[in-house]
Amino acid sequence: MRLCYSSASEDLGCRRGDFSRKHYGSVELLISSDADGAIQRAGRFRVENGSSDETSDYTPGTWRRTDVHLENPEYHTRWFFKYFLGKVHQNYVGTDAEKNPFYLSVVLSDQNNQRVPQYRAILWRKNPLYHVSFFCVILWAICLPLIVHPVIFFFITTSSTPPFPPVLIPSAMNMDRFEKGPREILNPEIQKDLLVLEEQEGSVNFKFGVLYAKDGQLTDDEMFSNETGCESFEKFLNLLGDTITLQGWAGYRGGLDTKNDTTGIKSIYTVYQGHELMFHVSTMLPYSKENKQQVERKRHIGNDIVTIVFQEGDDASSSFKPSMIRSHFTHIFALVRYNSQNDSYRLKIFSEESVPLFGPPLPSPPVFTDHHEFRDFLLVKLINGEKATLETPTFAQKRQRTLDMLIRSLYQDLMPDLHKNMLNRRSFSDVLPESPKSARKKEEARQAEFVRIGQALKLKTIVRGDAPTSLVTTGLCRKEPWESQSFCSTFPYEIVCADSWGQSLLVATDTAGVMLLDGETLPPVQVFDKTMVVKQMHVLEPQDLLITRADKGKDARLYVFRLSTLKRGLEERQLVRSKCDSRENKLEKTKGCHLYSINTHHGSELRIVAAIRNKLLLITRKHPRFEGFSAVAPGADSPVEEFQYIREICLCDPPVVMALVDGPTGENDNMICVAYKHQFDLINESTGDAYRLHHVDANRVNFVAAIDVYEDGEAGLLLCYNYICYYKKVCPFNGSTPMIQSNTSDFHFSWNQMPNAIAIDGISKCHPG
Repeated sequence: MRLCYSSASEDLGCRRGDFSRKHYGSVELLISSDADGAIQRAGRFRVENGSSDETSDYTPGTWRRTDVHLENPEYHTRWFFKYFLGKVHQNYVGTDAEKNPFYLSVVLSDQNNQRVPQYRAILWRKNPLYHVSFFCVILWAICLPLIVHPVIFFFITTSSTPPFPPVLIPSAMNMDRFEKGPREILNPEIQKDLLVLEEQEGSVNFKFGVLYAKDGQLTDDEMFSNETGCESFEKFLNLLGDTITLQGWAGYRGGLDTKNDTTGIKSIYTVYQGHELMFHVSTMLPYSKENKQQVERKRHIGNDIVTIVFQEGDDASSSFKPSMIRSHFTHIFALVRYNSQNDSYRLKIFSEESVPLFGPPLPSPPVFTDHHEFRDFLLVKLINGEKATLETPTFAQKRQRTLDMLIRSLYQDLMPDLHKNMLNRRSFSDVLPESPKSARKKEEARQAEFVRIGQALKLKTIVRGDAPTSLVTTGLCRKEPWESQSFCSTFPYEIVCADSWGQSLLVATDTAGVMLLDGETLPPVQVFDKTMVVKQMHVLEPQDLLITRADKGKDARLYVFRLSTLKRGLEERQLVRSKCDSRENKLEKTKGCHLYSINTHHGSELRIVAAIRNKLLLITRKHPRFEGFSAVAPGADSPVEEFQYIREICLCDPPVVMALVDGPTGENDNMICVAYKHQFDLINESTGDAYRLHHVDANRVNFVAAIDVYEDGEAGLLLCYNYICYYKKVCPFNGSTPMIQSNTSDFHFSWNQMPNAIAIDGISKCHPG
């Protein structure tokens, strides 16, 4: 066993000397004092302004853009949200030897999607814990990564899946014995309470102060009394984020009033790497002529952990000191100056001494001529600074007390169940219990409800912007994901299929033909009458094409139209097209087609595969049409002559689902994914050879979709059937033979309900997760 300790004195020690100067520039310690020279209670500050020591052993300008990254991101610490919530796992309650309550969560997962069984566990308790790591060669390994709070994380990997010895749990967590052995909590609502405990790790959203200071101003009263800022300050605000109207704002508000304009009318807001940031700008907060101290402004900015001070004037006139701002809460000041001569920003950071060092280190000199680069650097520095401040004794003790209070309160709520023996007495080491056959259905139903509540809670957390690295919207009206956007609320027909055309929606109905919807206010425009019974369609605007499959059975055909011709007909209010009018637009050899697919990863040519019973017909376009380029003579309304038939491929059964996969060269390595019976196969377009891609081990199979996705130019497929989505990489290709063996990048996930269809919008890469 190896014990790893870290102390505050060692941390302070590493701030001095070569390490500090090399990685964090010139770091000085400033005694905070007021204008009269009296020592302030705010303590000592260190200043980071880049290195100006010419004798330093490193060369100025060696700063790299790659140094800018968020430190200790939430997905490294918030295990419950990422690994537990929405998945079957066990939660236990008990008390330690000092009768302090604790909670334990355990889940069995797959280590890095490599099919290695792995236990992960979280111990919720108030006491500080050691960082421990040790390895047992025979069965298990326990690793404790860097811990930030008095909540411990560890995982156990096993070469097989036996229950791990319960003696490992207390020893790994520095708990010699229990006062009351842990009992499992079966109520799925416990997930809500544990998520609240985890949220004590700190907010995923941030509020930062922005204080405008004119050149020569030496007190906070003077700085807070500036009604407006200069032109360069307004330019800086526009660089930070967007100007939003507070009234009715639905995003993260950072403590500002979004109903009655009591904290100003507008503010600055942005989203950075999944974090919502609200800036408390001094010139945007309410100004009072009667109140010289501007209490309303200080109430917000003075209670921000990090404050940006934008100071007018040149570098030589810089006289800012943290003592100028009377605040016991602000621990970090970022001094920003703008130089109009070379259009650059200079940055200096003041940090209260107890704040651990945080990156990225300032460049030498700390001057930024690239404004977007400066924005990235500043925002990362501010976020990292606030996270580091939360580790100071003041904040850490407060959070520990809050965590202790929440744990004890939750324990008191569970006391009635403890006395009534309502909590399960299953063995602590039995993390994945095998229920008796008579109770198996009941246990499966309980687990299904457990997962449902967890997934709903996870989705709700993401939507309100409190999830780790949740990508929230920046619009004024943030809707739930399941809320649809009404295109036409009174549309009277059932829609069979649809595709977007510009800002409009082209829809095929069951009884009224094809219509174009322009929005809620405009009535639908008829494009084809009811004689065109369209079952599939693709709108390809860059190629000026509409592809449809109309009718069914022996009468089914593929039709191709020019979008420009259809648009011209709508503008000139010509008669609505009928099936008879579209005779010149049908591809003749596609009679009886029951399914078709096109290549969505558009390369040098458009390819269509039409399925006619168990026969595949490969069609390509002779002359690819690009925007602004026509390969045919003007006036040729039908693009049928541009298509050519390449070959036919016979299958053993009619396909239910199809997808085209582009090879990296396009020379004999393009593939067709087909689904039939109980399997997905890959068919080589050039040779017709079939390769087994994935076998579905189920009595009944409902094929939903096969979606082609690409990562770094390599193809993969998302195979969707029943409740499952399975990702399979099918590249690289080796000549005409695809390499489709198991890969570490393969993964799968499940739905709660069987989907009817699946669409991926704007995805160029697909990652496990």
